[in-house]
Amino acid sequence: MDKKYTIKDIAQMAGVSKGTVDRVLHNRGKVSPAALEKINEVLNVIDYEPNLIARNLKNTKIYKICVLLPDPEIDSYWLPCVNGIQDAVKEFKPYSVNITIQYFNPESKKSFVSANNAVLNLEPDAVLIAPVFHKETIEAVKVYEESNVIVNTFNNQIESNAVKCFVGQDLYKSGRVVASLMNLILSEGQIAIVHIDESLKNAVHMQEKEKGFRSYFEEKKLNSFSLTTLKLKHPNVESKFLNFLEENPDLKGIFITTSKAYQIATTLSGLKDKKIALIGYDLIEKNVTFLNEGLLHFLIHQNQKRQAYLGVSTLAEHFLYSKEIPETILLPIDIINVENADFYIY
Repeated sequence: MDKKYTIKDIAQMAGVSKGTVDRVLHNRGKVSPAALEKINEVLNVIDYEPNLIARNLKNTKIYKICVLLPDPEIDSYWLPCVNGIQDAVKEFKPYSVNITIQYFNPESKKSFVSANNAVLNLEPDAVLIAPVFHKETIEAVKVYEESNVIVNTFNNQIESNAVKCFVGQDLYKSGRVVASLMNLILSEGQIAIVHIDESLKNAVHMQEKEKGFRSYFEEKKLNSFSLTTLKLKHPNVESKFLNFLEENPDLKGIFITTSKAYQIATTLSGLKDKKIALIGYDLIEKNVTFLNEGLLHFLIHQNQKRQAYLGVSTLAEHFLYSKEIPETILLPIDIINVENADFYIY
C-alpha cells in the first residue's frame, strides 16, 4: 500500500532535522550540501510528491498556460484536442494553473499570427502550439523565447532549439507502418501517396510520412510496386483526383497522409468498378463511416486528444512539481480497422 510520508518521516530517514527538511521542500533558507544530498536521496526512494493544495494555499503565483489550436469547427480533426485540454483543465483546477485556448483558422496564416499576438498580450508562462504553419511557427517561437515563455509543440514537429518538448508520433515510422500494411494487402502494382492541401498546411509532417513509406519499399527491394506522389488542393480535390485515375487506370493502392481520406473515399464510392486499397489517418467521423463501409481498409490513429493533454500537463507539472520537461514524448502508432475502431472512438 502507498504510504503517505510526513516531514518527520523524511527527517528520520535522512538523519536530519524536521526544520532542514521543511527548508528543502519549501525552498526557503540555507541547507548544507550534505544535508540536501541526503534528503534528495530519500525523496527519490519514496517518490515523494508535495501536497500541492497545501503548497498553493501559500503560493500567490498563478501560472498561465495558453494553447494555440486550430478551430475544430473548421477542421474536425482537432475536436478531440479540446477534450484533452479540458481534461487537463479539470485536473489542475484546484491548483495555481490557468489554462486557456486561443483558436485560429487552420487555413489562414494571418489568423495564426493574430492568435499568437493575442497570446503574447496575455503574458503567459508557457504555450502549447499545434504548428500548422511551419515558417510562422518558427518566427512565433523566437518571440516567445525572447519573452521567456516556455514552448511545447504537438502533432507536428518543427526544428527549433527553443521548443522545450514535442508530443506526437514518429511520423517517419508511421509511414513505414502504412507501407507494411499496404504490402500485406497488395502483392504488386502502382500506389499513390496523396497529400491534400499541402501548400496550405505544414508540409513537413506529410513529407516525413512519405519518406518513411518510400523507405520501406526501397529497403525491402519490392520492385513489383511503383510509387507516385499526388498533391491535391481544395477546392479541386475531386476533379484532379478523377483526372489522375483516368491517367492511371491500373492504380492498386492509395496512401493519404492526412485526416482527409474521406475525400478520396467519397470519390471512389461512386466508382463501383474500382477496387483500390485505401489507408489514411485519424478517427474522424467521416473516415470511420467509410471504414465501416469497407472503402477504407486501415486508419492510423494519432490520438490527438492524448497529445494535447500531455502537451499541457507536462507544462503544469513543471510549474507545480518542478518536474523536468522531456524533449520528446512519442505516442504509439495505433492501427485501426473495422473490427477495433469502436474501442478507440471517444
